[in-house]
Amino acid sequence: MSGKIVNSKERMNEIFNYVALVVGAMIAAFSIEEFLVPCTILDGGVVGISIMINNLSRIPLGVLTLVLNLPFLVVGMRKLGIEFIAKSAVAMVTFSIFLGIFAPLTNMTQDYLLAVCFGGVFLGIGVGLVIRSGGCLDGTETVAIFLNRRFNLPVGQTVLFINVIIYTIAGFLFGFDRAMYSLLTYFITSKVIDFVETGVEQAKAAMIITNEGREIADEIYKKMGRTVTMLEGEGLISGKKVVLYCVLNRLEIYELKHLIKEVDASAFITISDVSEIIGNHIKKKAD
Repeated sequence: MSGKIVNSKERMNEIFNYVALVVGAMIAAFSIEEFLVPCTILDGGVVGISIMINNLSRIPLGVLTLVLNLPFLVVGMRKLGIEFIAKSAVAMVTFSIFLGIFAPLTNMTQDYLLAVCFGGVFLGIGVGLVIRSGGCLDGTETVAIFLNRRFNLPVGQTVLFINVIIYTIAGFLFGFDRAMYSLLTYFITSKVIDFVETGVEQAKAAMIITNEGREIADEIYKKMGRTVTMLEGEGLISGKKVVLYCVLNRLEIYELKHLIKEVDASAFITISDVSEIIGNHIKKKAD
């Protein structure tokens, strides 16, 4: 009976995650079409590139984002796991559909400052919900995660580097005031994403107390490329335990929790912020 209850809870959690993915994608699409696009303010990544092409060619924005994101999904399928890619695909398709739905509606404002502030906040809420539910909206995020796992490049810095290039190109095309507005929107969005996703720092530390220490450590190393420090512990009531400690980025938290639940549903997990990392953070090279 208890097994059925656990399975039922897991199914409900997955349903809730997919609902949150759809809602987050809808909110993000609303922000793009009703605040940012009317003022030629760009989001980063694939969406930013799509907005530039849309302004130059008038190809529908929803079509552009979906087409440009497809190669990233295909490339990421083998490297990042089918569940992550499936959720990202749902979020991206929903996002593209609602870009088309919101496009004909009356724009919320033509004031640049209001567009930056409210557009950034709504976009951060939408993207934050998607990330929190285990997916992503932009193909550049999958590239950043892949590079992080293969070459240990920080996800946040990789995304920022890509976006700075996009905003620089936008400056030459539409004026550098638009590029600066776009960069300001990006910073607002990033802070709101961190707030929604409940993480303030890019780096996170996970401490796992379990009876299946070796198996969990092997799975983390094999599937996520993260090394784990193993410590011996003893609970006042529960007795001997294994304590695992590892550092990861915020986009990997969902995958970690799902992985641990599959191995040891009774494991005790804490996630905390890491303000600074000193020394080598060794990771397995992706196959």
